Amino acid sequence: MIISGLYAITDPNLSPGLVVVEHVRQALLGGAQIVQYRDKTSAFEQQVSLALQLKSLCLNHNALFIINDSIPLALACQADGIHLGKDDSSLIHARTALGDKAIIGVSCYNDLTRAQQMQAMGANYVAFGRFYPSKTKPNAPQAETATLIQAKQTLSIPCVAIGGITQHNAQPLIEAGANSLAVIQGVFAQANIRQAATDISQLFKV
Repeated sequence: MIISGLYAITDPNLSPGLVVVEHVRQALLGGAQIVQYRDKTSAFEQQVSLALQLKSLCLNHNALFIINDSIPLALACQADGIHLGKDDSSLIHARTALGDKAIIGVSCYNDLTRAQQMQAMGANYVAFGRFYPSKTKPNAPQAETATLIQAKQTLSIPCVAIGGITQHNAQPLIEAGANSLAVIQGVFAQANIRQAATDISQLFKV
C-alpha cells in the first residue's frame, strides 16, 4: 500500500473516548487514505479496544491504520504500521518487533540529513513539519518548503507534510512534492469532519 492523500491523525482532546470511532468514520468517508491513532494518555486497555475498532473501519475503507509511537499497541491491534518521533522507539527496534511488512514512518522535522539516514535504515516514509502554526504542537520546529523540495529530489520513499495544514494552505505543499498531508485540527476540529476531509482529499485529484 502506498502513502498518499489525506493522512488523518486523531487527538484525544478533539475526539475523546468512543467519539473517535465516529470521527474517524467521517474522515474515511471524506477520503482519508491513512489514519494514525494518537493517544498518549488513556489506559492501555482502552487504547487497544479503540484501536481494534479503528483498524476494522480502516480495513473496510481500504485505508492504512498506523499507531503513534507504541510498539505494544501496534502489536496488540495488528496495525499496518507505526509512526516514530525523535524521542520514540528506535526504527531498528520497531522493525525487529513488527516485522518486514510493517509500515514505519519517522518524523524528520526540517532535517533532510535525518530523513536520508532514516531511509537508509529502512523507513517506509518520512514526515516533515510543522509547516504552519500548529495548535497540537505549537513549539515544533519550523519546516521550510525548500526542505520538502530537496527531499523529493534526493529520497526514494514518500514524504509526508504536517503542521497546521488546512484545505486553504495545503496546495503549496502538494506542489512542493508532499505525497501525503498529515492533518489533525484541519479535519477533527472542524464542524463537518467528512466535508473537511473531502476538501483536502480532492486537492490530490486536481
